[in-house]
Amino acid sequence: MNMPHDDRRDTAAQPFEQRARALYREAGRHLDPATTGRLRAARRHALESAQAPTRQLARWFIPSGAFAVVALAALMVWQPLPHAPATAAHPAAIDTSADIDLPPDADQTDPVLYQNLDFYGWLAANGRATR
Repeated sequence: MNMPHDDRRDTAAQPFEQRARALYREAGRHLDPATTGRLRAARRHALESAQAPTRQLARWFIPSGAFAVVALAALMVWQPLPHAPATAAHPAAIDTSADIDLPPDADQTDPVLYQNLDFYGWLAANGRATR
C-alpha cells in the first residue's frame, strides 16, 4: 500500500494484492451501523490515547519549573558569605612565624599598643635582665 512502485517485485503478487484491497473495500461498505460506530469509537479512543502522553508531560512542566526556581532562589539566599582574611578581620593578629626584632607594621597591629610605648620599652629592658 505505502510501498513505492518497484519493477523487481513479483508480478504474481500484484493481482493478489489488488484482489485483497478490493475485498477489504467491499467489506467496509457492507458493515452494519453498530459495528461502524464501534470501529469509529475505537479509532477515536486510539488517537486520543496516542496524544495523551504529550499532554501529561506538558502538565508537569509548570510545577517542575516552579520547583526549580524556588530551589535556585533558596540556594542563592542561604549561600554562605565569603570569609575575609584573618588579618583584616582581627587587626591585632600578627604573624609570629618569623622572629624579627622590628616592631610590627602599624596597619597590622592594634593602635592601643602604641599608647603605652614607655611601658613596652621598660618591659623590654627589664625582661632581658631577669632572664
